[in-house]
Amino acid sequence: MMAPARLLGAALALAASAVGTAGAQTAQPELPPPQRGLLPSMRIAEPALWGERRPTVPPGWKIQAIATDMKVPRQSLVLPNGDILVAEGKGGGAPVLKPKDYIAGIIKARGNTAVKGGNQLTLLRDADGDGTYEGRWVYAKDLNAPYGLALVGNQLYVANQDELVRFEYVAGQTQAGAAPVSVTKLPSAVNHHWTKSLAADADGRYLYVGIGSNSNIGERGMAVEENRAVVWQIDARTGATRTFATGLRNPTALAFEPTSRQLWAVVNERDELGPDLVPDYLTSVREGAFYGWPYAYWGPNVDRRVQPQDEQKVQATVRPDVALPSHSAPLGLSFVPGGFAAPFAEGAFVGLHGSWNRDEPVGYKVIFVPFANGRPSGPAVDVVTGFQSEGKTMGRPVGVTVDPKGALIVADDLSNTLWRVTPAR
Repeated sequence: MMAPARLLGAALALAASAVGTAGAQTAQPELPPPQRGLLPSMRIAEPALWGERRPTVPPGWKIQAIATDMKVPRQSLVLPNGDILVAEGKGGGAPVLKPKDYIAGIIKARGNTAVKGGNQLTLLRDADGDGTYEGRWVYAKDLNAPYGLALVGNQLYVANQDELVRFEYVAGQTQAGAAPVSVTKLPSAVNHHWTKSLAADADGRYLYVGIGSNSNIGERGMAVEENRAVVWQIDARTGATRTFATGLRNPTALAFEPTSRQLWAVVNERDELGPDLVPDYLTSVREGAFYGWPYAYWGPNVDRRVQPQDEQKVQATVRPDVALPSHSAPLGLSFVPGGFAAPFAEGAFVGLHGSWNRDEPVGYKVIFVPFANGRPSGPAVDVVTGFQSEGKTMGRPVGVTVDPKGALIVADDLSNTLWRVTPAR
């Protein structure tokens, strides 16, 4: 019998021609002229219940809800014994600056769940391996909008919106044995972009945290942007921090590509330059590199709204690697481990949460970006779709996680569901 991971890869290979491209580009995209107006286009498809419907997956796959009625699931982590940890929470709360911010807040709220964030970690267990996660416990509570998760040995790291903490993890436990220990404080004043993404390097010496900007394009003043729009490197033992890369407006998910051990991120780019500008992106994160925010985008394309400009930084701006649809809001990133069948032996799943600032919505799906020799190698394909239908929105993907057993785990923070995608047998 084919191993589960290879079976999943084989199903992907069969499905690739059927699902079509997802809009991601590995070549340099053609950028339209900026479009400015009093208000950006704003449209959220009306939220609706799933009912008997389910997200759509490629031929040869199946999808099931393994947990429902969650409290705003964001990111998940598959533990070595197969248990799944889910971070649940809702953060932020930046004050409104202008009338358009107030209007945008109303529009965005219409497309989000009304459920209060759990501020907790939930543990799910499939004890008999039949795909039904019959065990469910609150592993840790009273956290502050937890988001990023990483396990290094027996140390479980959680990136809250204000602090990186750790628990001592014991295999099989259903509840943390003690209160979390602080590793380091994280920038949290204002918290316009509150999510703190997290990844650990291969030997667990360093942790990397993505910290989003405190504004769209610096309109709150650059003083509040200190240590924002960056990726931090944190010494796991001492908690010492340093800036690893800058100019990433909102790096919402981080992951290491397994063959090259290169750090990658998905980034939400700026608003109010039109429906097709600026592309969100998937990119390698190079030490010391500057990715443009707020002065420039997609290389040295100057954002004239930002004054005064910094010509030196504009010219130093690094172009991202893969363009994603503008305003598609990538929030999840997970690379496939080794052992998958061609042509999906290398690649990354990306969760696109979906737009709120376009007349024609984009995103609202999970895509796969193929890699070869540690680099993007072709157009993305759709993997999980159907979150919108006939002007209704049933779900919004956030975190995506690859289970080494051959499953894709998708957090949906609108219907508060955790989905599991596997090859049909």
